[in-house]
Amino acid sequence: MSLERINAQQWYRTAAKADGITLIDEPWIKPFYRCNIWHVQGSKRGMVVDFGLGAVSLRQHVAQLAERDLLAVASHTHFDHIGAAHEFGCCHVHAAEADILASPDNRRTLANQFLSDVMFEALPAKPYSHSRYRITAPQQVCPLADGEILDLGNRQWEVIHTPGHSPGGIALWEAATQTLISGDLIYDGPLIEDLWHSDLSDYAASMRRLRKLPVRTVHGGHFPSFSGQHLTTLIDDWLRQHDL
Repeated sequence: MSLERINAQQWYRTAAKADGITLIDEPWIKPFYRCNIWHVQGSKRGMVVDFGLGAVSLRQHVAQLAERDLLAVASHTHFDHIGAAHEFGCCHVHAAEADILASPDNRRTLANQFLSDVMFEALPAKPYSHSRYRITAPQQVCPLADGEILDLGNRQWEVIHTPGHSPGGIALWEAATQTLISGDLIYDGPLIEDLWHSDLSDYAASMRRLRKLPVRTVHGGHFPSFSGQHLTTLIDDWLRQHDL
C-alpha cells in the first residue's frame, strides 16, 4: 500500500525549548531517521543547525528561518541533515567534510543507503520521489575549525570537532548556558558507528572530550533532548560496551 502524501504546509513542526532555542523537525519521518533542526536566537542574528531532508522548502515553511542574516551550520554531511542547506547563502561545516557539502552525491551522503519508504510515516507531496532525490550544494561552503567561536551577538558557541560518526562531525557548546548541540555523535537513541567513514577510535576520543564539559542540556541530532547527567551515563555506557 502506498504511503499518504502530506502537503508542504504541514511537513514541518516547531517546538520552543529553553534558552531561546527552537526545535524544528519533520514529523512524517520516523523517529530513528528524523533529523532535529535547531534554531538559536541571538541579539545580532540567529543560527540554524542542520537542515533536514530538503524534500520540502525549509525556509519557506518555517517562520523562524525567514531572517536574512542567519548563520547556517551543518553538524555533518549526511543527507538527512543537509537536504535544505542550499536555501542559505553560506553554509558552515567542518573542513574535513567541506568537499562533500560542496558536491553532495547520494553515495557519500548516505541517501543511496537509507532513503526509502522505510524512513517515512507519510511522504512529501508530489512530485517528490526517492528515485529523483538529489541534494543541491549551497552557493558557498564556509569551512569551520575546532575551537572557532560562532558569535550571535549576546551568545557565543564554540565549535568542537567530534569525529567518529563521520570525519567532520561537530558539536556546538555554549558555556554561558551549559548547552550542547551534539549532532549525531551522541543522542538518546541507537547510535550509528559503522558507516563508510566512521571510526571507533575517533568516536571514543570525541566521547571522552564531551564528557569533560559541565553540560546542563543536550540537544542531539535525533530523538528528544536530555540532561547533562544523562549524557555522562550514555557516554560511560558506550565506552564500557565497546571496551574503549
